[in-house]
Amino acid sequence: MQDLPTAAELVEAVREFLDAEIFPAVDGRRRFHTRVAINVLAIVQRELEGAPAADLRERERLEELMPGVTGSLAELNTELAARIRTGSFDAARAELLEHLRATVRDKLEIANPKYLRDGG
Repeated sequence: MQDLPTAAELVEAVREFLDAEIFPAVDGRRRFHTRVAINVLAIVQRELEGAPAADLRERERLEELMPGVTGSLAELNTELAARIRTGSFDAARAELLEHLRATVRDKLEIANPKYLRDGG
């Protein structure tokens, strides 16, 4: 899709409207639910903007960890889990941990980047 605004820009506009106009004007339960909606929209925006690159990096790491294995990202992760269960990565523990840390970092950048800044 090449049309503007992008989905991420639309989500950002709604999030900013809720944050600037609605959140300050409501209280109690509506204020709480507005904050939840703002946070959800922030996650969706980060997902739209960052997930494709994060998925590509994860796929590349998985293909490096498991040469010759192909499939979708979900299939590669299923194969990784199976190999971990059988102990296939015991000798390559450092490479596996590096991959897992990078994957978790990428996921946290989308889900809640504050976790990384607050000591993650």
